[in-house]
Amino acid sequence: MASTSPNHQHRTWTRDSYLISTDPSLIPVSKLNAWFASEDIYWANALPEDAMREMLQSSLCFGLFQTKPEEEANPPSTATLSEESFIGIARCITDFTTFIYLTDVYIEPSSQGNGLGTWMMQCVQEVIESMPHLRRSLLFTGDWKRSVPFYEKILGMQVFESKKWEGGDGRGLAVMMRKGKGYRQHPKLDV
Repeated sequence: MASTSPNHQHRTWTRDSYLISTDPSLIPVSKLNAWFASEDIYWANALPEDAMREMLQSSLCFGLFQTKPEEEANPPSTATLSEESFIGIARCITDFTTFIYLTDVYIEPSSQGNGLGTWMMQCVQEVIESMPHLRRSLLFTGDWKRSVPFYEKILGMQVFESKKWEGGDGRGLAVMMRKGKGYRQHPKLDV
């Protein structure tokens, strides 16, 4: 998957004129930073470009790209990607063996509503399912109306805990988790 683990290769998925790649070097740092500086990404701020590159290289990234209309006759490939074609991201922090934390999931508003978020999460889930020793996958969200039901449905996650925070709808921050194949049941913890 990401270059940080020697046992994983970059993967790509294609659908119509869209491509998802786990190669973080394809992600245009300046455009991603513009998203982080916008009001759309409420959970984080932009970073210095060097720090953003380091963050991407240290993560399992799923970059979502749309090819140009003239390229639709051919299957999308990483050779034809440009900054303008970058339309979404999902980033995972992982050891590639026992743990994965999903964060920074974003699709440009003009590309939302086309099932791309579901497809991107299915690609993430495919990688999660390929980890035979995974104990758990986690994420945090403050969006109880859209994100909690979405992650429950698509990734099979459950709200594990909720912490109060300023903002949101008063229910706080949802900590969502899904147990993996390597999770060990414990009678005192698994109620």
